Amino acid sequence: MLTHKKFKARMLEGPAVRTEYERLQPEMELLDILLSAREEAGLTQAEVALRMGTKAPAVARLEGALASGKHSPSIATIRKYLAACGKKLLVQSEDETKTLTHA
Repeated sequence: MLTHKKFKARMLEGPAVRTEYERLQPEMELLDILLSAREEAGLTQAEVALRMGTKAPAVARLEGALASGKHSPSIATIRKYLAACGKKLLVQSEDETKTLTHA
């Protein structure tokens, strides 16, 4: 039986698939952070939306857009989402010389 791990490895052997996978990696990492924050807070999309001052479909679109890689949310939106989950946004450069924390 072909496991997910083996299937993924086989698919990533193709250069076009690997390029697209690498292009979407930052969005996937951000989506994982957001979903983990929501799960840790024990909140539904509707509850996050209420805390953000928006509607549940907007939160669903945000999470879906990150999953598809078709839209990148603004930093303000990410900050509001994380704040709704009781988290702070921390932006750090790759070389880790500068860090920006926003409540």
